[in-house]
Amino acid sequence: MNGHPPSIPSDGRHRYAVRVYYEDTDAGGVVYHATYLRFAERARTEALRAAGIPHAALVQEFSLMFVVCRIEVDYFRPAHIDESLTVLTELLSVGGATVTLRQDVQGPEGSCAVLTVRLACVRPTEGKPARLPQRWRTVLTDMRAAARAALDRE
Repeated sequence: MNGHPPSIPSDGRHRYAVRVYYEDTDAGGVVYHATYLRFAERARTEALRAAGIPHAALVQEFSLMFVVCRIEVDYFRPAHIDESLTVLTELLSVGGATVTLRQDVQGPEGSCAVLTVRLACVRPTEGKPARLPQRWRTVLTDMRAAARAALDRE
C-alpha cells in the first residue's frame, strides 16, 4: 500500500494531479491525444491503491488482472505544456467481471478530455474473464455508492 489508510472520497471521485511535461506534447506544446490514455491509466492505478485494492495485490493474491477492453475518449479543449491537470476518476458500474469508469481530465479552463473506460478482470494465463474477488467488488461498489450519494446531495 502507500502508507496511508485506504479511503474512498466522500463524493466517490478520486483525484489525481498531473503536470504536463514536454514529453507529453506535440511540436506545438499541446498534449498529444494518446497522452490522455497514459494520464488516465496512472489515475486508475492510484485510485485503486488509495481505496486499498491495489492492482498488484489482485495479481499477487488471485493471479488476476484488469485489462482495458473498451475505451471512448471525447476531447474538448487542449492542454498545454507545464499546465497542472487533475484526473477525476469515478465508477459508473460494477459487473461480475467488469468495471466501467468515467475519467475527466480537467485543466484550468475545465474538461480537456473525458474517457469512459471498461475494464475486464481476467486470468492472464488464459486470457478469459474471471469474477472480481469479493474485496475488490465491495470497495468498488462502495465507491459507486459514494458517487451516487454525492449526486443526490447536489
